Amino acid sequence: MNIFKKGNNLTLWWVRFRRLTDNWLLYKKHKIKESTYLNYNYIINTYLNKKFEKKRLSYFLDYDMNEFIDNLENNLSNKTVRDIVLKSILKYAERKYNTNFKLDLITMPTSEKTELQVFNEKEIKKIEKVCIKSEDIRNIGILIAIYTGMRIGEICALKWEHIDLNKKLINVKQTLQRVYVEKNKTKVIITPPKTKTSERKIPIPQMLYDELKTRSINYSKQAYVITGLEDKYIEPRSFQYVYKKTLETCEVKYRNFHCLRHTFATRCIRVGRDIKSLSEVLGHADVNITLNRYVHSSYNSKKKFMEKL
Repeated sequence: MNIFKKGNNLTLWWVRFRRLTDNWLLYKKHKIKESTYLNYNYIINTYLNKKFEKKRLSYFLDYDMNEFIDNLENNLSNKTVRDIVLKSILKYAERKYNTNFKLDLITMPTSEKTELQVFNEKEIKKIEKVCIKSEDIRNIGILIAIYTGMRIGEICALKWEHIDLNKKLINVKQTLQRVYVEKNKTKVIITPPKTKTSERKIPIPQMLYDELKTRSINYSKQAYVITGLEDKYIEPRSFQYVYKKTLETCEVKYRNFHCLRHTFATRCIRVGRDIKSLSEVLGHADVNITLNRYVHSSYNSKKKFMEKL
């Protein structure tokens, strides 16, 4: 008798969790990006296999997964806990072995909503001034972030061949990131952006265009924009250090690099840019992401609306 035949719950008493995660990763491998696959592999080995790898699947029929999640929340951020893919793995097991782990009873932590930090106009002008005058080519990356809202990994992977100065466009085609290969081993990979909508064309504002045009004559098309070299990139962690030092030079309070993206989006909303266009420039998968994140009516606008009644 084949006890591994779908629908036969005897399978749950034989198959160990480690085998399930290996099968799930193999199932996912050709559906997701390399960086996502490596992230899943790291999460599984760090948080799941460490605890469950020798457990048989029958163990999860009565296991209190909410208690496990609560324990994780004591040591990890809500986002990290949500990224842990236990629920998805067990859902795969439900389909594969035709069983029910009561996954609808699992409560995942909600998104941590924090107020977006942005730079004010005075701070932006200070940063611009220092970056324009700087002889450090890496500071052009900060200007690109201010005027396009590009993500740090996209800027690190940007080459001069991706910038069309004739059409005044930046073609976002790839992103650079360091990912975990094993628990204590990482590597840098350059891949297409995380979603199809992240591959996009961004119009270049005039001020940024002038800077790029002036600098472009010194570098080959195959060179990385923020290193000027064909065979040498700078990864996000190192670039963040450059950015931090630049803020110190400007005497501007430190906010993380992603705040430049928030600042760009907020400035666009302020000058009346339509949400659909902004969403496409930011590379959001859905316009609702842009709406929920950046469009917030002020108290004064609410007051004026109510007074019209």
